[in-house]
Amino acid sequence: MKLSARNQLRGTVTAVKSGTVMAEVEVQIEPGQVVAAITDQSRSALDLKEGDQVTVIIKSTEVMIGK
Repeated sequence: MKLSARNQLRGTVTAVKSGTVMAEVEVQIEPGQVVAAITDQSRSALDLKEGDQVTVIIKSTEVMIGK
């Protein structure tokens, strides 16, 4: 399956909990890559360069699962 979403973490479903309306799916993720688009002003303020250790924080209103 091809998606336009950049932040894709591959993994294995470890638990599924069904509810009346929603289901909760737990996924064990494998090491991968996350792509972030930030302003150049933010890049400069953080003084980002290759090899830096950083924390990736994903802010999202939706998380989807593809199979």
